[in-house]
Amino acid sequence: MNSSWNHITQNPQDRSGRGALRYRRRSLLLISAALSLYCCVSTAAQRSKDQGEFSRFVGDAPHRSGPYAKDLSPALTRKAVSAALAKVADWQLKRAEPHFDNDWTFAVLYTGFMAVPEPVAGDKYKQAMRSMGDSLHWEMGPDEMDANDLAVGQTYLALYKLNKNPVMMQQVKDRLDRVKSHVQTEPQPLWWCSDALFMAPSTFVELSRITGDKRYLDYMNDQWWKTSSLLYDSNHALFFRDRRFLNRHEENGEPVFWSRGNGWVFAGLARVIEGMPRDYPSRQRYVTQFQQMASSLARLQRPNGLWTTGLMDAASYPADETSGSSLIAYGLAYGVHSGVLDRATYQPVIDLTWHALVAHIFDDGRLGSIQKVADSPGHLKPTSSYVYGIGAFLLAGSEIYAISPE
Repeated sequence: MNSSWNHITQNPQDRSGRGALRYRRRSLLLISAALSLYCCVSTAAQRSKDQGEFSRFVGDAPHRSGPYAKDLSPALTRKAVSAALAKVADWQLKRAEPHFDNDWTFAVLYTGFMAVPEPVAGDKYKQAMRSMGDSLHWEMGPDEMDANDLAVGQTYLALYKLNKNPVMMQQVKDRLDRVKSHVQTEPQPLWWCSDALFMAPSTFVELSRITGDKRYLDYMNDQWWKTSSLLYDSNHALFFRDRRFLNRHEENGEPVFWSRGNGWVFAGLARVIEGMPRDYPSRQRYVTQFQQMASSLARLQRPNGLWTTGLMDAASYPADETSGSSLIAYGLAYGVHSGVLDRATYQPVIDLTWHALVAHIFDDGRLGSIQKVADSPGHLKPTSSYVYGIGAFLLAGSEIYAISPE
């Protein structure tokens, strides 16, 4: 930038007539560019600051977090599972409630709170979610077409089903009406990453179930298979996170398959199958994809019960990771609960995962080893805890509770 300004002040060009006019125009353009650059940098810096402030409420990764819990049992009984669910949910609710937001990170947490069975804590968490909706005026996220900003609709619709208050669903319906009427001209799918298959589809499925309007379901179905056709690798029965990873490889030469990215899809499949009418024409396609992924994910489970952030290269990512593992456990437990998956095959996988997840709960209720917001395999601290990971854990525990004996 300095050289440009020097060019202006030292330009020997004649300052009279057309030369002077060109000079002044060039000077004004450079000044305008400099001011634009300043504004962009300033805006980016402010946005970064805002994101930094927000991230403190989404979660953290302190250097220390005290001892691990000694008052919990990893046994798969309803009493033991209830204790783990309540301990983690209470810790997170106290931390997050003053900062509730309609961002996807919190939206995943809300789905977990809504899933907790009433015998665990009565309607405590559902009442907290109703207060959340009231405080946010039942608004969706700001970006009309972004799948992430549809995720909170899952909780609004679940609350509507309990309370029958039309205020709770109206803005969801208005948003989804606008989304499905959008004429898509972009070459890539609207739901362009694996994460989107958890965030958006279930909202469409639930609205279809509530209203009886099959068009929401048909729209979801069309978008799901557009995304799947791009990102699903049928040879590995896994999803790439997005098209950037189609030809990337880990250090060991294997494709890059992110555990949480596949967890999003697998959990999303569970939620779609659960809400979809049994006679819907393409339901079996979802069941088949779900069963294929279940088999692949079970084979990739580590001996300690969890999955690392990089599914195909555990040596490069040796740390346990609980958010992707929780999403996978949720899907497996749903599959067994619904009869879509064989209990004899998958119950041992679920048992091992739950034992490992409970071992990552700290004495104060923090669930650790959750990878921060990301889009690919990475490293993490044992203390790292983020709201979406807690939501995933609560979903997993709630389904495991359902298939566990008293």
